[in-house]
Amino acid sequence: MSTIALVTGASRGLGLETARRLGRRDGYKVIVGARDATGGERAVAALLDDGIDAEMVVLDVTSPASVEAAGGTVEERHGRLDVLVNNAGILPEATEGTGNGPVDVDMFRRTFDTNVFGAVAVSQRFLPLLRRSPAGRIVNVSSTMGSLDDQLDPESPYYGVVVPAYQGSKAALNAFTIALSKTLADTAIKVNSVCPGWLQTGLGGPDNRAAAPTTAADGAEIVVEMACLAEDGPTGSFVDRDGSVAW
Repeated sequence: MSTIALVTGASRGLGLETARRLGRRDGYKVIVGARDATGGERAVAALLDDGIDAEMVVLDVTSPASVEAAGGTVEERHGRLDVLVNNAGILPEATEGTGNGPVDVDMFRRTFDTNVFGAVAVSQRFLPLLRRSPAGRIVNVSSTMGSLDDQLDPESPYYGVVVPAYQGSKAALNAFTIALSKTLADTAIKVNSVCPGWLQTGLGGPDNRAAAPTTAADGAEIVVEMACLAEDGPTGSFVDRDGSVAW
């Protein structure tokens, strides 16, 4: 019986590399969640070329109808879900700037809609399917920039980065991780937040690929590690490749 793993925002970047690394594990089938069907199909074709068992589901995390339809599709095809990686995320402050300063309610709404409400909506819809798994795993892709402790640390390399909508959304996602892990404490489902690092992807704008020190493939390592936790692994934690990250 295959282990069924769904990765949101998986048509490119970290999501695609996470799907690839999961798919290389024995017995795993990966579902590429993609807002754009064409991009999703392209990603699946690349994974199939690598010998990975993959399929695609159209999934726009900001659309309740899309989330519901995707849940129905996965349920019909597989009857359960073993791994959910809430990877879909945006950082418009990097690509559009912050013309209205730190208090830009539209920027907050758009960012939270994907980074927080999207993850919550997908988790809510797929939780019944995860409960059918003998060892369900939820991984929320967060960021050290969502760490309140890190934001206040002058020694942090991110101390001078002020992108409040993004930072606030990741802090909220971390809070969701804690709350969900507590409510599922009497189940086999584990819920954790991960920081994959500053990655060479398009998330941070056109100059990000040259400036970022970590490839998407390397960043996917910690995501996959937490997605494949053993029974004695942690839940309700926030980690990166070096270990625990302060909340």
